[in-house]
Amino acid sequence: MRTLLKDVKTMVWKDIVAEARNKEMVTSILTFAILILVIFNFALRLTPQIILELAPGILWITFIFSGILGLTRLFVVEQENNTIHGLLLSPVSRENIYVSKAISTFLFMFVSEIIVIPLFSILFNVSLFNLLIFAVIILTTIGFASIGTFFSAIATNTRSREIMMPMLFVPIVVPIIIAAVISTGIVIQGGGWDDIYKWVQLIVVFDILSIVFSMLAFEQTLQE
Repeated sequence: MRTLLKDVKTMVWKDIVAEARNKEMVTSILTFAILILVIFNFALRLTPQIILELAPGILWITFIFSGILGLTRLFVVEQENNTIHGLLLSPVSRENIYVSKAISTFLFMFVSEIIVIPLFSILFNVSLFNLLIFAVIILTTIGFASIGTFFSAIATNTRSREIMMPMLFVPIVVPIIIAAVISTGIVIQGGGWDDIYKWVQLIVVFDILSIVFSMLAFEQTLQE
């Protein structure tokens, strides 16, 4: 257990330092997310009530497509810096590599989402500052990061990774996207925990299954 924590901490810190230097992943996610929000803001001239109904969908479209852009680059950066082979030759277990990459991905995506939320609230005049909404965002982002890290490793070894990544990722995360959109919409409309707990349970189950599956299959993915 100590070895796991030490290895994961070291690799996550490495990713954070590398991101702080080149600002590649967070910058790409933020740029694309802001672009989507601005386009939707200018394209939709609707009443406040309709905006309330559309806001959850717009928010999660922004999160998922900007997140895909970051996930596509996750292992590409390692290849470009020639660090992926050193990582594979190190005594660190493949499961620890997966956990560290998933945690790093979650942190980068969540930081980007935290920055996007105030901008979204300003552009669409919809308040997202609710603990239930933040809980849904955190749990859903865990699901995105866990399964997205696995598919990013697969797509990295293909020539058309920019196309392959969304083709693999989007169909799998449809259940939690639906759950997240519905949960967010309910809370925005004034609903509480009792109204969303079934959807939150679905997200949690997805998170657990995706983490377990990815950890079991990640070693084979890296070997290929």
